[in-house]
Amino acid sequence: MKRLVKGAGYGNVSFEDVPLPAITARQVLVQTHTSVIARGSEILRRYRQTGPVDPAIMGYALAGTIVDAGPAARAAGCVPGDRAFVAAPHAEYATADVDDGTRFLRVPSHMPWDRIAFLGVSRGPVAWAISSGARPDDTVVVLGQGLVGNLVMQAHRARGVGRVLTVDTLDLRVRLSRELGADVAIDASRVDAVAAVRRLTDGRGTDVVVDCVGGPPGVSSFASALEMVKADGVVHLIGLYHGRPLPLDSGRLQGKCLIGGYRLAEPLGPLRAKTAALIDAGAIRVEPLITHRFPAARAAEAFALLDQHLDRALGVILEWAPAADAG
Repeated sequence: MKRLVKGAGYGNVSFEDVPLPAITARQVLVQTHTSVIARGSEILRRYRQTGPVDPAIMGYALAGTIVDAGPAARAAGCVPGDRAFVAAPHAEYATADVDDGTRFLRVPSHMPWDRIAFLGVSRGPVAWAISSGARPDDTVVVLGQGLVGNLVMQAHRARGVGRVLTVDTLDLRVRLSRELGADVAIDASRVDAVAAVRRLTDGRGTDVVVDCVGGPPGVSSFASALEMVKADGVVHLIGLYHGRPLPLDSGRLQGKCLIGGYRLAEPLGPLRAKTAALIDAGAIRVEPLITHRFPAARAAEAFALLDQHLDRALGVILEWAPAADAG
């Protein structure tokens, strides 16, 4: 089978041929139909590295059809022909242990491939929306409306918070944020975002600020988050790969709660099924986030687009040899 690899050198992605993986009694073999490129980790942390990257971490969101199952996996209800999500790298096939709820989920046959593949990048936002502790009457502002930031906004909306504000500098992202549920989407290329948030909250600041801006721009975004949040509010840091330390102003942090990533009282595994239910019901919409589709053989073009054209690319899909019908 073919799998994606990142060799030495910036952006050096290609394919290599490797043996089809064997399965154990409790595993399934899944033939990939669709996979999603996650820009934050796959571009900022993998694609842009000068050295080679372990193929095992080149991707984590694919949808496909079970084509083989071990005896214990079959006894657990997983049979060839079932649709499934697997948190696995971009490749023609993947294996998964059917007991591993963090990496594998069998999904209903009616669920479209795109929605299944997005379970990889959507579970985190659902978990983060829980972790922020936002309450039904709270105002939440989400900084950054890339793929993850938009899904974080939608996950908070699905939880029923009082009002959701968003901030970004790119027209495409601001527009999609409005379309997919933000009460107010602020274009920071046109207005002072901190002043706008203060005005929209009558000067007190928001209850929760979720910072989803990764990479170097996240340094200034984090500083803005500390200015937007109310005196006893929550700053929730999601964005990574900033390249240098964030400005941790102790004076501005006084009285506030700073959360990094997850803060959950429940395991992550069951949240995959909860995320699937939200997407299946349309409470979280993923199709409008897909801006480009590429045959898997053109993965190098897909990665380069995400790397170089933030103004045009958001959700980028790789389509592999169909594992079943294209529905």
